[in-house]
Amino acid sequence: MLTEYMDWYRRARGKISLTELCWLLPPGVMYGASRLMAERLLRLPKPPVDKLPIHDRELSELLFELFRLIGRDYFRLKLEGMEHIPSQGAAMLVGNHNGGIMPIDTLFTLLAVRDHCGPGRLVHPLAHDVLFAHPLLRRYGSALGVLRAGRASSEQIIDAQRLILVYPGSDYDAGRSFWNRHKIVLGQRTGFLEVALRRQVPIVPVVSVGTHEQLVILTDGQALAKRIGMHRLTRTNIFPLALMLPWGLAPALFPYLPLPAQTTVRFGAPIAFPDVSPEQASDPEVLRRCYLRVESAMQQMLDELSDGRIPIVGQRSAKKKPATQGDRPFS
Repeated sequence: MLTEYMDWYRRARGKISLTELCWLLPPGVMYGASRLMAERLLRLPKPPVDKLPIHDRELSELLFELFRLIGRDYFRLKLEGMEHIPSQGAAMLVGNHNGGIMPIDTLFTLLAVRDHCGPGRLVHPLAHDVLFAHPLLRRYGSALGVLRAGRASSEQIIDAQRLILVYPGSDYDAGRSFWNRHKIVLGQRTGFLEVALRRQVPIVPVVSVGTHEQLVILTDGQALAKRIGMHRLTRTNIFPLALMLPWGLAPALFPYLPLPAQTTVRFGAPIAFPDVSPEQASDPEVLRRCYLRVESAMQQMLDELSDGRIPIVGQRSAKKKPATQGDRPFS
């Protein structure tokens, strides 16, 4: 096992340096957060991320190889339902967001698409502004196809006939408490549906379990966030407090050492709305109906994955669903 990691690092040294990785320590993260606050308060120009990034194939393949090793050895990763990933054309992957600031669920979702569909099937996650204010995250994010969250980015990806990965719940979802870890929180946000309905693309629900057990979020801190003006400073509505390694009790806004929780990512059957025309995409009643359908499908998937689950261990006492062609353990 150690030999595989040493071999990976030897090949990665030309692309990934230890000096760069220091940017992921709290001082580096605080720099990114400070830059974002300055952009918002002083209206500084944002980095040019409005165009589809040119994939750095060498760097992205190195990152995917590392994700495979960590997924297999640390998180005991299982991928399910990958036969539901469209092999061509545009589609919207809609996920539940977990784990605070650490996008482990995103990385494993990208890995699943890469390994099931091949390197030519490009998927673009949409991310919060703070990623683009951080030099290292901006570089790695660009290599993985990440774009700043927004309608223009979404439409650009769909026009290119690629996959788009969105997390409508965003901060509310990623910062929900440990006791709500088995609840889908989309935050009543319907912007993703407007885009999907207007462009007539299917929605593929993607649900992960285990990634919200990598730390213990005690509270999402919405009241505190409102009091200190977090939305004005960083475009977030939460200030979560968590128990996490190695910091102990701290704001869940720092990188942390995730607990080795067994992790499963499941792709659900595509959801289409053939009875809804593009002209109805802004109708509040239509959006509410479609929203409830997506939310219900995702909650059912999460209920199945969490049934009988033991935190961290991941064993389920309930009867497992039959394996399908798109399921595979990471071994």
